[in-house]
Amino acid sequence: MAIVPSSLTFDQSTMHKLMEADPVVQRCRAFLAVFNWALVPEPNIAPSRPGKRPHPQTAYLKALLLKRNEGFAACTQLRRYLLDHPLLVLELGFRPVLDVRQPYGFDVARTVPTARWFCAQQHRLDQSVLQELLAATVQDLRAEIPGLGEVVAFDVTHIYAFVKENNLRVYVKDRYKQEVQPAGDPDCRLGVKKGRNQEQTAQEATTQQAASCSQTGSSPTPEVKPAAGKPTQGKPADEKNEGKECLWGYGSGVATATVAGYGDVVLAEYTQPFNENDISYFVPLYLRTVAALGTFPTHLTADAAFDAWYVYQLVAPRGGIAAIPLNSHGHPQRQYAADGTPLCAQGWRMQPTFQFAHTNGYCSQRFRCPLLFPAPTGQTCPHEQFVKGKGCVTDPNWEAGGRMRVLLDRDSPLYHAIYDQRTSTERINSQSKALGIKRPLVRNLPSIRNLNTLTYLVLNARALQRARELNASLLTTHLKKIL
Repeated sequence: MAIVPSSLTFDQSTMHKLMEADPVVQRCRAFLAVFNWALVPEPNIAPSRPGKRPHPQTAYLKALLLKRNEGFAACTQLRRYLLDHPLLVLELGFRPVLDVRQPYGFDVARTVPTARWFCAQQHRLDQSVLQELLAATVQDLRAEIPGLGEVVAFDVTHIYAFVKENNLRVYVKDRYKQEVQPAGDPDCRLGVKKGRNQEQTAQEATTQQAASCSQTGSSPTPEVKPAAGKPTQGKPADEKNEGKECLWGYGSGVATATVAGYGDVVLAEYTQPFNENDISYFVPLYLRTVAALGTFPTHLTADAAFDAWYVYQLVAPRGGIAAIPLNSHGHPQRQYAADGTPLCAQGWRMQPTFQFAHTNGYCSQRFRCPLLFPAPTGQTCPHEQFVKGKGCVTDPNWEAGGRMRVLLDRDSPLYHAIYDQRTSTERINSQSKALGIKRPLVRNLPSIRNLNTLTYLVLNARALQRARELNASLLTTHLKKIL
């Protein structure tokens, strides 16, 4: 409950009326009301430590959420905004430094923490508490939106570290060498952002291009001297590197869902340095998604970077599919019969022999040449392996997810209906970019993670406000029809 002081200018009743009439306060109150603040613990007061009580943790968290909601990039902007709106300082729950000589009964400048202290609090936020708040918004959204979470989409977006190595207008020796860590951020890592409409997958591009940058120290967008009056522009060094960009930074993975009429929702998020492959985000995101929803999603969808057998395995037992493009990683695609039996190069059904535990953690079924097993048929084959007397041998993944991966009909209406919902991640990434997630003004992994979670909390809060307004409107319309 906000402490409302009195002054020589306004008494407490007048201050209450001013807060009720202030549109900034009311907008902030409506925005913050969607969160479950009981999940934010407050430190115990130590009787042995006399002095002024510190501001509540909820006050700092509310202020930092307001910072993201208003699109402020720096804490200096947040503090300036709070100084311009004294009544908002009371609404957020900061303990006022009373002064009856001031118009609102307290010294605003002494009450509002410094920008440096806001930055420190932003760094120290408990990530587990933020994740609990995010999961609570998902539960509230699921109560408002029918069918939310039946289809879940996954994606990873890049984040530029706040270092000079990412500024192509500044000369930096060994800009893209993995061994030369930027001094401005000890936690960021070198990775590759792949442009759209490229045949190569993002995972392959990241591995190959990062290795190339590390070995040569070159950049896919080398520095060129600008013409007079024109900014420096990076140009592709050759056609092979066209559409790719080396950068130091982080990756933000999201799991999203969308329901027609309600918009897009963030179900889970996970942040790590940018040198990690996209598939490494899947398991943490999936676990957080299931925990937030309280149930398992029926269908999953993602781009080709998430094409792994265990992604399909999670939906196969429940009758769902994983709408993911097949990523052959440069290998020729093998043909299969309708029941999953592989076909040899000549189009013959291969002969199953025995099953075994593969070193990658799945059950594998060995298939041999049907002309040699279980007994030679006397027929011949021009394949070189048959000439050697061994015949063709293949060990496909025989788990339900492994078979779904290669047998899934990617031209079916169901596949396209689910895959089309992958665009919800693109819309969420676009919204987060508008809030400044791409180029944060912080220099370490804990702060990046906290900023990302705060950003997705803001997006879910907006989605929850929209859902409640829509449901209230639909209920009013329904009641009018009945009456």
